[in-house]
Parts: sequence; C-alpha cells; structure tokens
Amino acid sequence: MSVDTVLPSVSARNRTAEVLRDKVVPALGASVPSPAPCPPAGPDRRSRGLWLTAAIVLLILAGGGYGWWKAHRPLLPPGFASGNGRLEANVIDIETKFAGRIARLLVEEGDLVRAGQVVAVMDTRDLEAQLSQAEAQIRQAQKGVEEAERTLVQQQAQVLATQAAVSQAERAVAEARANIQERQSHVKLTQQELSRSTYLTARGYASAEQLDTRRQAADEAAAALSAAEARFGGGEHALEVARKNADAAQAAREAAAARVGAARHALEAQTQSAAFIRVNIADNSLVAPRDGPIEYRVANVGEVLGAGGKVFTMLDAADVRMDVYLPTPEAGRVRIGAEARIVLDAYPRHVIPARVVFVSSQAQFTPKTVETRDERDKLMFRIRVRIDPERLRGRERLIRSGLPGIAYVRTDETAAWPASLLPSPPPAAPAPAPIPTAP
Repeated sequence: MSVDTVLPSVSARNRTAEVLRDKVVPALGASVPSPAPCPPAGPDRRSRGLWLTAAIVLLILAGGGYGWWKAHRPLLPPGFASGNGRLEANVIDIETKFAGRIARLLVEEGDLVRAGQVVAVMDTRDLEAQLSQAEAQIRQAQKGVEEAERTLVQQQAQVLATQAAVSQAERAVAEARANIQERQSHVKLTQQELSRSTYLTARGYASAEQLDTRRQAADEAAAALSAAEARFGGGEHALEVARKNADAAQAAREAAAARVGAARHALEAQTQSAAFIRVNIADNSLVAPRDGPIEYRVANVGEVLGAGGKVFTMLDAADVRMDVYLPTPEAGRVRIGAEARIVLDAYPRHVIPARVVFVSSQAQFTPKTVETRDERDKLMFRIRVRIDPERLRGRERLIRSGLPGIAYVRTDETAAWPASLLPSPPPAAPAPAPIPTAP
C-alpha cells in the first residue's frame, strides 16, 4: 500500500474524532479527551483504531441514553413507591398418580385449558381388565344374594307353618285339658250316684236294676276320663314336637338371614372394588386443576412414567403477581391490601390495577436483577402485588410469565393516584378456542 493511500485514511479518521469531540460529546453532557492524531500506520493498526473509536462512541451513546432516561423518567408524588420486577404466574405441574404409559396427549404447549379439562390419558388396559373381572364377580355375588333371599323366603314360610302347628297343638292340649276336667266331674257324679244306689238297694229302697245302671254309668265315665287323659297326653306330645319344629324352622330362618347378609356384604365388597378400579381409571385421565395456558410439555406419547411423573406444566390464570423490592422507609408504610399498579415494559401505556398481598417480615439483600434508585440500598423488603383474578377472566391467553415491568404501590391511603397511573380499560378478551374432549 502506498503512502498516498494511507494518509487520506488517517486524515478521515482524525476528522471523525474531531466531529465526535465537538458535536456528539457536548450534546450528551460528557467530556471525552480528543484523540491525538494518529501517525500513519499499517492495516492492523488502522483496524484497531477504528474498533477503538466505535467502542468509545457506543459507550458515549449508552451513557447519554442512561442519563436521558434518568432525567426524563416520571417522578412519583409523595405517598407512592415503585420497584421493578417480572410478571409471574403460579406454576402447576400436571403429574401422574400411578406409574404407567402415556396413551394420548390432548393439548399442546400454548393451549388454553379449563379446570377439569382432560389433557392427557394414560394406558388403562390392565385396570379395565381388572374392572371386567370385578364386574363379573359382582354379577356372581348378585346371584348369590338372590338365592339366599329365596331360601330366606322359604324358611320364613316354614317358620309360619310351624308356628301355626304349635298354635293348633296348644289349642288341642287346651281342649283335652278341658275335656279331662269335664270327665272328672262326670266320673265324680256317677260315683256319687252309684254310692247312693248301693245304699238304697241294700235297704230295699231301690231295685238291683237301677244299681246296675248306676254302676254301668260310673264305669263309662271312668273310661271316658281315661280316654280324655290319653288324648291330653298325645296333645302334649304333639305340642312338644311342634315347638321343636318351630324352633328348628326359626334357626333355619336365622341361618338363611345370615347367609343373605353375608351375600349382600360380598356384593357390596365387589361393588366397592369395582368403584375403586373406576376411580383409578378416572385418575389416569390427567385433568387441569385450574384455568390457564399450558407452558411446557415434558413427556410424549408412549413414554412410561413413574408415579408422580410430570407430563405438563401450566400457569394458573387466577394467580398473576409481581414481586418488587422496596427499602425500609417505603416498605414500612406498605399495608396488606393496599392499591397498586403494574406497568409492563411491553405495554407501557397499559396500567393494570393490583393489590398488595404480601409484605416480607425480614429484609434481604437486593437481588442483582433489581435496580434501585440508590445503589446503597443493600437490604430490601419483598413486596408482592397481585392482579385481580376477575380482570384476568377470559384473558388467560394474554398471560405471559417473565415479562418485566414496574409495580407502583400506594403507601399513603389518602394520596391520589397521578393521571398517568389511572387504570386503563382491560384489553379485549380473545375468542375462546374449542376445548378438546377425551374420546
């Protein structure tokens, strides 16, 4: 390269440095020493000089931009505090209850799901086979209950029949007893008449024929009494047999009733077993516990997961919050339930109303991601503000975790919010997407 080629390049570089020194630096309020004219150099020295000049320009522009932002950022009136943070939503892991293989995935990342919506289905063929076996055992138990109930009905009829026989035997015994008493009275009467006839016949006042008649009547009454006593003895024996039959029938009825109870318990046990298997089958259909978007899909179809295996991670659309850090003088005036505002960097003109739901009771070192107005504030208190869930209803698709922004907290309840922080109307809710259902 000739000297004539190098010298124009050096002169152009010197003129660029002079322009930056005379125009750009005073405009940004910074002072940068003007670079000394560079002597003619080779290609390597010239490249390094250009890179150095570009780095200085970038540093000047960055410093000027920070100074402009610091000078023009809105100042809060007394009674308010602010801090920067990131929008966060409660993360929910949708996990398996039992070990198994994933059969179907019904949603994808970014899909909006509703509480109770089925998002994945596990392979339940083994449980379905167990359910079929349990249902067959239920049918068998039902037949056992029906047979036991029929036997119980028969035993109840037998008990009624034996009780009727006992009643009939008791009536026969009572009749026999009454007949005996009647015969005993007749025997006594005939004996008295026979004694009177014997006395009268011996003295000639009655005939022998009359005596024979009285004697025959007394013999007939005695014979009738003996027959009545025999019938009474047979009635008592029949009553005893009837009572034994009634007791046996009652015992058989109680045994039949016990068999019915056992059959019903067996049926209930099989029914509960089948219900338990159905619950396990239902638990193998993973459902979303809350409304919100699916953030991550962790597993795929066909993968075998253990109990507690994670399939999806979703965000709770009803719990969107931002944590900010405030120094002691400002955090000490913040109360639970105080009004707050959130302004996201992505939507600087959209002011979201919120409320303070948590104030830390202990100070901690300021996280590196948090910018403070005074870098000497090393210990800060964490403040959590939450967006009203009603404002988020129907707008779950707009929720994004990790968006940076600024939270403004009112520390004085009598202070009026500035016009720039008045809540803006919520964005229009997107049209709801059809919710897939499990086949």
